[in-house]
Amino acid sequence: MSVASFKKYITLALCSMQNTLAYRLSFILNFLASFIGLIAMYCLWQAVYTGRDQLSGFTWEQMQAYLLVTFFVNSMLSYYSESSISGKIIDGSVMMDLLRPIQFQKARLAETLGSCVLEGLLSCILIGTAAVFTLGISLPQDGVGMLQFGISMLSSIFVKFCIVYMSALLCFWTTSSFGIYWARTSITNLLSGALVPLTFFPGWLESLAMALPFQGIVNTPVRIALGMTGRAEAWQMIGVQWIWIILLWLLGRWLWSRAVRQITIHGG
Repeated sequence: MSVASFKKYITLALCSMQNTLAYRLSFILNFLASFIGLIAMYCLWQAVYTGRDQLSGFTWEQMQAYLLVTFFVNSMLSYYSESSISGKIIDGSVMMDLLRPIQFQKARLAETLGSCVLEGLLSCILIGTAAVFTLGISLPQDGVGMLQFGISMLSSIFVKFCIVYMSALLCFWTTSSFGIYWARTSITNLLSGALVPLTFFPGWLESLAMALPFQGIVNTPVRIALGMTGRAEAWQMIGVQWIWIILLWLLGRWLWSRAVRQITIHGG
């Protein structure tokens, strides 16, 4: 990538940050919805753990940390980023991107990372801080473990982006993005471990989930953050994340090459 191209992608990221700031009401509503969702999940699991010391190897303290880290990971790439990609396809503005000397996939990644800086990171700081003080949730303080968690969390953003990007491209064959969004969200939340830890699944379903890329979104960074893996195993899990990133990125490029054939231009 040339310096000029790199500057273009940086500009797109900055524009995405400005758009996030411009729609402050949407950000506040997302903040409140996320906070309510976090509290609801906390209360649900608190009731489940009543009278129990642990479930499937998770103590109540670990489950509290699990909920917080899961929220951290999921909030780093919100519906705003996903809808911005599908919106370009639905309203036809994707044609303008075809005229620009930039790759559509890289441009959308730049915009996603730009929105992550404000929408995702700020949500994590605000809601994470509130959760720590109000719910008594704490995370391990081991330096190496937290470093691995940081790398794994960054990797999870790329894994989720690749999945979101490909699901958004399906809008080339549909007239609405809502069905695709809800289907993608349901599958991702289930198989990533966002709803319940994968160890709670039946053996066959856990094995299936571990063989798919979705587990790299939540399960991997959460297990590393909770210290449920050794140092060597944590690096291996991060390596698996990047293998999926590369494969999904290439698959996304192939899907884009097929999708653009669906574009129909009207007018003279």
